[in-house]
Amino acid sequence: MLSKLASTAGRHRKGAALVAAIAAGIFVKKTWLSKNPKKASGYVEVKLKDATGKKKKVGVNKEFFDRLKVLFRICVPTFKSKEGTLMLLQAMFLFTRTMVSIMVAKLDGYIVKKLVTGKLYGFLWGLAYWLMLAVPATYTNSMIKYLQMKLSLAFRTKLVRHIHAQYLGSDMFYKIGNLDSRIENADQRITTDVNNFCNAISELYSNLSKPLLDVLLFGAQLYVAVGPTAPLAMSSFYVFTGLFLKVITPPFGRLAASQASLEGNFRFCHNRLITNAEEIAFYGGEKIEHAILNQRYDKLVKHVNKVLKLKIPHSMIEGMIVKYVSSVVGLVVCAVPVFFTDEDGSLITNLKRAAEVGKSGGTGNRTAQYTTNRRYLINLAEAIGRILYSYKEVSEVAGYTARVYELLHVLDEVSRGKCQKTISSANKQKLATFTGGQTKLSESIVFENVPIVTPNGDVLVDALNLTLEPGMHLLITGPNGCGKSSLFRTLGGLWPVQNGTMYRPGPKDIFYIPQRPYLVLGTLREQVIYPDSPADMQKRGYTDEFLMEIMQHCHLAYLLPREGGWDTTKEWKDVLSGGEKQRVGMARLFYHKPRYAILDECTSQTSLDVEGLMYTYAKKIGITLMTVSHRPSLWQYHSHVLQFDGAGSVDIRALDGSHRMGLEEEKANLLKKLNDVPGLQSRLSEIQASLGEARRLRQADNESNPDE
Repeated sequence: MLSKLASTAGRHRKGAALVAAIAAGIFVKKTWLSKNPKKASGYVEVKLKDATGKKKKVGVNKEFFDRLKVLFRICVPTFKSKEGTLMLLQAMFLFTRTMVSIMVAKLDGYIVKKLVTGKLYGFLWGLAYWLMLAVPATYTNSMIKYLQMKLSLAFRTKLVRHIHAQYLGSDMFYKIGNLDSRIENADQRITTDVNNFCNAISELYSNLSKPLLDVLLFGAQLYVAVGPTAPLAMSSFYVFTGLFLKVITPPFGRLAASQASLEGNFRFCHNRLITNAEEIAFYGGEKIEHAILNQRYDKLVKHVNKVLKLKIPHSMIEGMIVKYVSSVVGLVVCAVPVFFTDEDGSLITNLKRAAEVGKSGGTGNRTAQYTTNRRYLINLAEAIGRILYSYKEVSEVAGYTARVYELLHVLDEVSRGKCQKTISSANKQKLATFTGGQTKLSESIVFENVPIVTPNGDVLVDALNLTLEPGMHLLITGPNGCGKSSLFRTLGGLWPVQNGTMYRPGPKDIFYIPQRPYLVLGTLREQVIYPDSPADMQKRGYTDEFLMEIMQHCHLAYLLPREGGWDTTKEWKDVLSGGEKQRVGMARLFYHKPRYAILDECTSQTSLDVEGLMYTYAKKIGITLMTVSHRPSLWQYHSHVLQFDGAGSVDIRALDGSHRMGLEEEKANLLKKLNDVPGLQSRLSEIQASLGEARRLRQADNESNPDE
């Protein structure tokens, strides 16, 4: 019977000699990386920057535990919270599972004893107890899995809401991607990396709590059954094993973070392809985009393959030590009470005497004792093995922790105005001359020596001086890239004021309408009142009748019967035409009625008559216009013009629409005449050739210039 039980245990364990394990370990950590520097350098190493700009590696170190502590406080604010309660319930079920395992071990020994001694009724009662014990055991296992998933979801909910509160506050979603270059693919970190972190940390909680409980409780049971020898021997063995595995374990934390980064880059390329699909299709750039996507994917696959190759010898070593060698140690410990304990419990040191005791009677009791102790040892070995395996999981958690923490760290710094952007040396020298600007609230818009500077450090205008009072409608013109839209980004607070002083009204008193208005996911009503919600609309005392008046001023009243009313929800960017989208943008302007409106080519696809009606109505309700447009038809609705020359200078002057229109017409006529000059000269040459005048003209020219 004992030989059968031993063979059963052997079927569950594979391995080789300890010498081979040590040799393979040295091969993994030392020889392989040192003799293959090119392969070792193929691993992408993730490095984070602290506030001083110093790079730090990702790994299981003090930095990792400090970051984890910060994230844990977000996930579990207090132990009285929902998340703390879930963790407590999880611990209770894990403790219950260990106690059930102890009962199963004792019952297993009881059943084997009755089977060996041939006691049928005892054997049947043991089977009945076994089936009864299966009910709480299976329920406990199911609850452990359920609570682990609930805990992961609760952690993710806390983190996502915390990140959303920062990411969607004070235009942070814009600044982190345009004013700071430390975070790439923030969307991937918020979605994938946060989810991976929460799944890994909740799984790690279960995988560490349960084994730690098992080590304590099964160790205590072995101490009672065998004495201090078994727990001490197993603990010593696994301490040595843990230290050895720590030495040979590759940097899985950095590798996991690197893989997540490469996954994000690959996903970003696909998003970029979707965003610019029309332009790429027109250019016929499929070949280039195909090469870019394959290049990013090949880089990801190369990294993953190298990680997988590194895991093969590491897993082999881990399996040999944790399973095979630990099994031998466990069997030796189990053999002590069978072969080396006398009937009175005293220890036998003589091998011949031990062999005689082993052959003597008491087979049933010895079998039961061996079976129970063997289960204790198996559970203890598995528990310690899971603890050792968890080092690899902790390393992977370190990678996810680093990426999520870096996102929170950058969000916090950008919210305090500490942005880090990659800027050329020439631009850095220019920016060093600026002492820092300030923004103050005012009813008017005033720029006092304010430079217009892009996030990359390009200075478009050295010092802008501009005063715009309410009712002073401004038309802004100039070549592409001269700073027209950059002026609006600075005015809107998206870009910082690098020098001088800017006076402006509050955010609600300035409204921006781009050439392609953003259409929110929602009803037709929500398109008009954006960024207000229906509840905000009711608080302001506005009704659907008021919205209908706005739609009439924008010539959009026909949309309601055509689309099914205010509460219709559609993909509006596909349903509405280009001109309708622009008029929806103007409808938003009339709904909010700000003091100032920034209109950036917002009526370029609208007919001239409807455009004129909307501009007239905007002035009628007291909105001061700041318009970027090249359409002469809009001059009559503005009183001043701000001209960018494209070389860093600006000029503001009063605008006489009729006089400027006359000058533009005269300019167009002169340009047309100048364009006709080459054709007229060519025709004159043909006529002269036909009349023979060309030869006489050449002869006369030669006589007048004999030296030539």
